Amino acid sequence: MEKSLGISGRIAAGFQRNAITPLLALVLLLAGIFATLITPKEEEPQIDVTMANVLVPFPGASARDVEALVARPAEQVLSRMAGVEHVYTVSRPGMAVITVQFEVGVPNQTALVRLYDTVDSHADWLSPQLGVGQPLIKPKGIDDVPIVSFTLWTADPERAAFSLQQVSRAIETELKRIPGTRDVATIGGPGHVIRVDMDIERMNAHGVTAQDLRGALQLANASQPAGSLVAGNKEVLVQTGTYLESAEDVRNLVVGVSERRPVFLRDVAEVVDGPDQPAQYVWFGTGAAAAERGIDQHGLFPAVTLALSKKPGANAADVARAAMQRLENLRGSLIPEGVELTVTRDYGKTANDKAKQLIGKLAFATAAVVALVFFALGRREAIIVGIAVSLTLAATLFASWAWGFTLNRVSLFALIFSIGILVDDAIVVVENIHRWHTLEPDTALWKLIPRAVDEVGGPTILATFTVIAALLPMAFVTGLMGPYMSPIPINASMGMFISLVVAFVVTPWLAQKMLKNVDAHQHGGEDRITKRLDGLFRRVMTPMFDPRRGARNRLMLWLAVFALIGASVALPVVQLVVMKMLPFDNKSEFQVVLDMPAGTPVEDTARVLNEIGAHLATVPEVTDWQSYAGSAAPINFNGLVRQYYLRSAPEQGDIQVNLVDKTARERQSHEIAVSVRDAVTAIALRNGGNAKVVEVPPGPPVLSPIVAEIYGPDYDSQMAVAKRVRAAFEDTPDIVGVDDTVDEDAPKLVLRVDQAKAARMGVAQADIVEVVRLGLSGENVTPVHGGDNKYEIPVRIQLPAVRQSDLADLLAIQVRARGGDNAGQRVKISELVQVAETRREQILYRKDLLPVVYVTGDMGGKLDSPLYGMFDIRSRVNGMALEGTRGLAGTLGEWFIRQPVDPYAGYQLKWDGEWQITYETFRDMGAAYAVGLVLIYLLVVAQFRSYLVPLIIMAPIPLTIVGVMPGHALLGAQFTATSMIGMIALAGIIVRNSILLVDFVNQQVRGVDGKPGMEFGEALIRAAAVRAKPIGLTALAAMIGAVFILDDPIFNGLAISLIFGIFVSTVLTLVVIPVLYYAAMRGRIASFENPEENPA
Repeated sequence: MEKSLGISGRIAAGFQRNAITPLLALVLLLAGIFATLITPKEEEPQIDVTMANVLVPFPGASARDVEALVARPAEQVLSRMAGVEHVYTVSRPGMAVITVQFEVGVPNQTALVRLYDTVDSHADWLSPQLGVGQPLIKPKGIDDVPIVSFTLWTADPERAAFSLQQVSRAIETELKRIPGTRDVATIGGPGHVIRVDMDIERMNAHGVTAQDLRGALQLANASQPAGSLVAGNKEVLVQTGTYLESAEDVRNLVVGVSERRPVFLRDVAEVVDGPDQPAQYVWFGTGAAAAERGIDQHGLFPAVTLALSKKPGANAADVARAAMQRLENLRGSLIPEGVELTVTRDYGKTANDKAKQLIGKLAFATAAVVALVFFALGRREAIIVGIAVSLTLAATLFASWAWGFTLNRVSLFALIFSIGILVDDAIVVVENIHRWHTLEPDTALWKLIPRAVDEVGGPTILATFTVIAALLPMAFVTGLMGPYMSPIPINASMGMFISLVVAFVVTPWLAQKMLKNVDAHQHGGEDRITKRLDGLFRRVMTPMFDPRRGARNRLMLWLAVFALIGASVALPVVQLVVMKMLPFDNKSEFQVVLDMPAGTPVEDTARVLNEIGAHLATVPEVTDWQSYAGSAAPINFNGLVRQYYLRSAPEQGDIQVNLVDKTARERQSHEIAVSVRDAVTAIALRNGGNAKVVEVPPGPPVLSPIVAEIYGPDYDSQMAVAKRVRAAFEDTPDIVGVDDTVDEDAPKLVLRVDQAKAARMGVAQADIVEVVRLGLSGENVTPVHGGDNKYEIPVRIQLPAVRQSDLADLLAIQVRARGGDNAGQRVKISELVQVAETRREQILYRKDLLPVVYVTGDMGGKLDSPLYGMFDIRSRVNGMALEGTRGLAGTLGEWFIRQPVDPYAGYQLKWDGEWQITYETFRDMGAAYAVGLVLIYLLVVAQFRSYLVPLIIMAPIPLTIVGVMPGHALLGAQFTATSMIGMIALAGIIVRNSILLVDFVNQQVRGVDGKPGMEFGEALIRAAAVRAKPIGLTALAAMIGAVFILDDPIFNGLAISLIFGIFVSTVLTLVVIPVLYYAAMRGRIASFENPEENPA
C-alpha cells in the first residue's frame, strides 16, 4: 500500500506519528506571536512614492523667461533618469519649480541619489551669466507625512500666536528625542525677528540711506579669531570684533555721521524685538461636538500646530503614544498654564485601533469557521481544523513580517479575506479522513489516514496552486494601486501554501491523536446528508443524461446559464451597478481647500477661512477645526501627491476638520462632507474665492477626481480653450469643485528706471532694485548671536507695515549715488523711476515636456463616481468647435490614455485623474486575471493530461459574475477595484470545486482499491453527492470569512464578490460541471483507462 501512495499520502504517513510534528507546530505558533508583537502597526501600507521638487530661483525674470531658460532645459535633463514617471514644471515670475515623480516602487534612496547626481553632473545647463540661483532639491516621500499633530491654542488674551510659537519650538527638541521620530515642525506663528522700521523723514534729515543701514549692520556684525600671543609663559588667544547679540546692540549701532556727530540706528529707525509681520495665520475653532474630545471652551482662538513624522519602519502607534506621553509630562514646565493642547491628528491611534479591530475580526472569523466544521463534522474535527487554521495564520503573519509588510488595514484584511480559503485544505483533508473513518470503522487510523489524505491530496495540491495562480499575478499590478493592494495577493498566496503544508503535516498528526478513540461504527456507512444529496442530484441530473431527451434538456440548461450571465453583465450598462475605483472610507477628518484671487492679502484669506469655519462649527459631528491661511495644513498622503505642502501664497488656505469617532456618529464622513459642500462653496464664491471639500481618498490619490489636460501650440489659446472646457464642467449636472490653473487678472505696478537720468546721477539700476525690495518686502541682513535659540533671529530692514501700502512712502526712500560727479549724494527713487500699471503674469505649467493647462472637478450627486461625470462632460466637449475662441479653427481633439502624439497639430484634451488610475488598475488587473487563467489552465493540463478537461473545469469561472453583479445591485454597492480582486480570487476558488468533482468522477470510473469502475452517469451523480459536502463546507467557510469585512467601506466590494459569487457559482457548479463533463466526455470514457494516450 505504501508504494501506491502519492506525495501527499507519503507526507501524511511520515508525520502522523512523528515526534517532531508537535514541535514544528509549536514553532509556527511562537513565530506568529513574535510577528504580531514586533511588526510595526500603521494605518496604510508603506509604499515607495518618491517625489522631489527642484527649486530654481531666477530673480526678476518673467514667467516666460523662466520657462524658456530654466524649466525647459531642466525637464529635458531630469526626464533622462531611469525610473521617472512624470516631470512637471511650474514657471512663475522669478522661480521655476520642477517636480520629478518617480515610478512607484523605486526605492527612495535610489531615486534621490539619481536625482542629486543628475543635477550635479549637468550643472552646466544653467549659464552663470543668466543670474539663475543654485538649484535647491526638496525631496518628499511617504515618510514625510506627519503621523501625529498637536495644536497649541489659548483663550488668554495676553497670549498670541507668537508666544505659542515659542512654546512649540521649545517642545520640538523634546519630541525629537523620542526613538523613531523623523521630523518635528511648527506650523503657524509670525517668527521672531528684530525689525528695523525705517523712518524716511529722519533718515533724510540725517543724510542716511537704506544702503547705509544695510552696510552698517553687515559690517558691524563680524568677529574672527586673530591668532594668539605669548606673554608671561602663557598663550593668550586673541579675537577681534564682537557679534550683535541683542536689539539694544542694534539700536546703538552707528550708521553714519551727520554734522560731525555719529548717527545711531535708533535715531533713524524704530528697532523692535518681537514677532515678525504675519505672513501666515493659524486658528483653532471648536465645533458642536467639542465636548466629545474634552474641549470645554467654545470659540475661535489663535493657534500653532506641531507636526511629527516617523522614521521608516518605526511603529506609528508607539511613536505617537510616546509623543503624547512626553507632552503630558511637559505640562506646567515647557507648556505653561493657559496654553491648551489638542491632538488634531493621531494616525498612530487609528492604526492601533484598526489593527486591534481587524485582529479581533480575524479571531471571530476563525471561530466562525471552526463552528461551521463543528456542526458539519463534529467536535473533534472542529478542534483539528481550528488548530490547523491557527497555525496557518501564525505562520502567515511571520511570513508577512519577513516579507517586509507592516500590520495595516490592507495586510490584515488580506488575512481575514484569506480565512475562508486558508481553511479549505484542512477541511477537505479532515472531511475525507472523517468519511473514510466512517466507511471503514475497523481499519486502524494510522493505516487509514494516509490513504484518505492521498485520495484528496492530488486535487488539493492542484486546487491550492490554482488559487495561488489566480491571486499572485495581482502582485504585479503597476502604479500606486499595485503596491497599495499587494499584501492581498502576496499574503494570501503565502497563506495558501502554508495551509497546504499544515494540512499534510500537522492535520494527520492531530487526526491520529483526536480520532483514535472515536467509535466510527455508530456512524456506519454514509451519513444522512450524503444520502439526501444523492437523491437530490439524481432527480436533477438523470433527465440531463437521458439518451432521448437529454440533449434538449442540456440545451435548455445552457440557454438559462447564458441568459443569467447576460443579465448580470447588463447591470453595469444600465447603471444598476455603478463602477468606481474605490468607495469613500469612513474617516474622522476631511479638508477644505480655499483659493482666493491672486493678490488677496493673507488677512482676507484668514477671514474667509474663519467664516467657512463658523459654518462648519454648526455641524453636529464636528469636534474642532483648524484654519491655515498662507500656509498648508499638515499633509496627509493625499496632500503629498497633490503637493499641498507648496501652498504658501497669501491667497491660499486650508481648513482641517475633525469629526467625532465613527463609532459615535450615524453619518459617514463622506455624507457629512457632501452635506457641507454647497454652503462652503457659497461662502467662498460670495467672497470671490473657490473652495473645495477634499476627503481623504480610500486608496491612491490623484490631482483631482476629474482632470482635463489641455494641450496646444499656443499657451494663451490653451487658456482660452480651458475656459470653454471649464464652462462645460460647470454646465454638467452634479459636477462640483470646478477649478482651473488659469489665474485671474490681478494688478501689478512696474517701476521703470529712467536709465539716462540714473546714469547722469551716478545711480546703478541694481541699487534702485535692491532698495525698493528692501523697503517693501524687507531684507534679513544679518542675524543676532548669543542665547540658546534653536532658530535664527534675523535683523530685518523694512518700511513700517503701515507705510508699506503707500507707494509715495516707498518712492520717498533715497538711494546713494556710487559714481560720477554726484558720488555720495542722495537721490529720491521717485526722481529716477516711472510707475506703470500692468497685469500679473500667468503661471505657466508643463507636464512631460509639453505645455499644459488643467481643468479639474469632482462628481457629486447620486452616482458619486467620477467616471460617469467625466463621460457626461465628454458628451459636451467631444468634437467641440473652436471657432470664436481667439480666432481658432477646427475642433478639440481628445485623448484618453496618453498625451497627444502631435500637440502642435491643434488643441487637444487628454483625460486624467481617477479615470487614468482606474484604467491602469483595471487594465493591469485584467491582465493579471488573464495570466491567472492561463496558469490555471496549464496546471490543470499537467494534472489531467488533457486539453479539453481543463476547459470544462474552468467553465464555472464565468458563472461567478452571476453572483457578483446581482449581489452588488442587491446591496446598492459600487463595483470597485476590491470587487475586481474578489472576482480574480473567485477564479481560483471555484476551480477548486471543479477539480474535486472531476477527480472523483475519474476515480470512480476507473475503480478504487480493486473495485470495478462505475457507469459514467452514475459516477457523475455520486461525485456531486459525495463532494457536495466538502465543497459546501469550503464555500461556506470562504463566505463566512468575507462576512467579517462586509462592513468596511473600502473592502465591502471584495466581500460582496466573494459571498454572492461563491454562493451562486458553487450551487451552479454542482450541476453544470457534471452535465458539461457528461456532454463533452461521454464518448471518450475509454480514455480514462489510459489517460496518457490521445490527450483531448
